[in-house]
Amino acid sequence: MGLKHDDGWNIPTDYPFYPSLPAIYRNVKFQYVFFHADPTAIQELLPEPLQSTEDGLCVAAGVDVPFYTNYGQFQESFVVMRCRFRNQAGFFCSHVFHNGPAGIAAGREIYGTPKIYAELKVRQEERSILTETFLSGAPVLQIDFSMTETARKDAMPPLTPAWRLKVIPKADGPGPALKQLIDCSETTQDLKVHFMAKGRGRVVFGQSSLCDLSSLTPLDYGDAFYLECSYSEEYAKIAYDYLAQELSESQA
Repeated sequence: MGLKHDDGWNIPTDYPFYPSLPAIYRNVKFQYVFFHADPTAIQELLPEPLQSTEDGLCVAAGVDVPFYTNYGQFQESFVVMRCRFRNQAGFFCSHVFHNGPAGIAAGREIYGTPKIYAELKVRQEERSILTETFLSGAPVLQIDFSMTETARKDAMPPLTPAWRLKVIPKADGPGPALKQLIDCSETTQDLKVHFMAKGRGRVVFGQSSLCDLSSLTPLDYGDAFYLECSYSEEYAKIAYDYLAQELSESQA
């Protein structure tokens, strides 16, 4: 029996590039650095109808994943920025740098995670952790974190709602075949926090011909956190469907 008309997860159907959800993470290490950037620069990275907030709050993070059921071991770095969707404040993820090809496809196709294939180096020396990100050899993001004290498991402010932009292009011409604002706030399930620490952090954005986030250069810094945890990853929610809204407005 071939693929049913209303069924399908990934192609090729007899050997999908990545398996279906849920996905299991174990002993993942995160470093988060909170900082403030120019709200005007943030707005340039936001899709409509999102709007930047006056405080320009952003977070840069490094991730070391030693075990993941759906595409193995990998490292990441990413940037999120506080913004507003309608009357709700949340965070939009503009760039994710990732060193595994299956993870890039899964992130983009399922959630709209803006993953970019990159070289990542994660090093820990004593209580300091350094995550370095390179595109074609050029440094584009460096996250430096040093632990100063242990912290409660709920010490870090939540980065939710967690919005991402999912775009699938048309095959028969320019433009999107699918365009949705995805809310990933509830994708993380069965969270077990093994360790949390607070500290100091610094972020350096490099300039590259492939990616230049230097407009987000920190104006000042907030708190920084280190987190070790295990969890599973489930489905997200559609917060806004651009094409459905466009169709609705055209028929009004």
